[in-house]
Amino acid sequence: MGIVNEIRQSSRLSLMVAVAAATLGIIYGYDSSNIAGALLFVTDEFSLSVAQQQTVTTSVVIGEIFGALFAGALSNRIGRKSTMVLVAVTYAVFSLLSGLAWAVPVLIAARFLLGLTIGVSVVVVPVFVAESAPAKVRGAFLVLYQVATVVGIILGYLVAWALAAGENWRWMLAAAFIPGVIIALLIAKLPDTARWYAMRGRYDDARRTLERVEPDAAIVDRELAEMREANDSPRQNTWRALVRHPYLRATVFVVGLGFFVQITGINAIVYYSPRIFEAMGFSGNATLLGLPALVQVAGLLAVFLSFSLIDRMGRRPILLTGIGIMVLANGLLVLTFLFGENFGGFLTVLGFVGLILFTVGFTFGFGSLVWVYAGESLPSHLRSLGASAMLTANLMANAAVAAIFLTMLTKLGGGGTFVVFGILALAAFVFVHRLAPETKNRPLEDISSFWENGGKWPAEPAQDDDGAPASASPNGAA
Repeated sequence: MGIVNEIRQSSRLSLMVAVAAATLGIIYGYDSSNIAGALLFVTDEFSLSVAQQQTVTTSVVIGEIFGALFAGALSNRIGRKSTMVLVAVTYAVFSLLSGLAWAVPVLIAARFLLGLTIGVSVVVVPVFVAESAPAKVRGAFLVLYQVATVVGIILGYLVAWALAAGENWRWMLAAAFIPGVIIALLIAKLPDTARWYAMRGRYDDARRTLERVEPDAAIVDRELAEMREANDSPRQNTWRALVRHPYLRATVFVVGLGFFVQITGINAIVYYSPRIFEAMGFSGNATLLGLPALVQVAGLLAVFLSFSLIDRMGRRPILLTGIGIMVLANGLLVLTFLFGENFGGFLTVLGFVGLILFTVGFTFGFGSLVWVYAGESLPSHLRSLGASAMLTANLMANAAVAAIFLTMLTKLGGGGTFVVFGILALAAFVFVHRLAPETKNRPLEDISSFWENGGKWPAEPAQDDDGAPASASPNGAA
């Protein structure tokens, strides 16, 4: 209950910031899953081939890649808040266009434009929340974005399930207009982040915002002084700085993490769950859309568990545990597809359990921590650009999975497909174990010292119970 009490003690503004920004995850999640339901009926109406189904699904991800590429620069120029309002409004407009599409090219174009808006949001939201939340609850606030994303995924499946009887895919896609408008109105009432104001030289606005988030005047003065120092330093806020010492290691980490989050296959489950359940032997629209919703409910419970533990256990243990569960889940899915026909219903149920474990492992680890690391892995002058690089790599891997998964399922079968994902999950485990920093309870302004010290936190004198200095741990843990 510790994290809940900490959140309750947070200021009203910081709570509003966390909730308002995180709810943008709803539109990201809804768009990820509603296409899974709509595709069942779009395929029949437009007589889509497997390749065309993959193109309709992938078009939004291609748009997300382009959106993520310029999101960092856009949010630095016009502000985090203004960028998020723009995202919500344009998302609402392009959702309506998707529902009105009269031909496949129009549908693909509308979904590409939707992707542009979502690509911007997945970069800007973690930065906005990280820059607005108190350090002691920052991890939990960032996990709220994943909570909202999974809620959106569940909502997308449930809307598709409710409309399946009438095969009304247009309403499935157009219904996203409603949360888009609501979220735009909610975010419009918020100020921008103190760190963005400081970056633009607006220190009076930065102080007013900090005072609304943090009631302790001493902390406000210290954070404002750190922002001034960071802005006055000769550090370069450019893409070139990301690939130079000392931040090259940080860039390798964030880009690699973003890539592994998606290449391990989670959105194959989200986009194509009905097809996977069909391959396992399930049938009927209610079943093919209801079971994926149940899988995501389990994933949502895992996010809440991650939410409650992240600021106590730390980032690394949660991330490594989640990836380990994904490796186990891949093993169960391989068994299901290789031997399911010989054992009948038992292994079909085991396959359902495997999909639940895969989703639980992802949402507990990768799904929750990608947003945390996007907001925490780089110092303020590189945070937006680093988040752009991270989420661009994430979306490129997402596009690859969306574009080839049905082909893999057809050519390799379910067993071969999940062997590939299992190997990638093992590679992700090794990568994270070697490179991921532990940023629990660390001020954002301190992250530069981790990378400048070769990927370790500098030894600092800690205070023992008597107030005397004590040696800090030399490893990556906080």
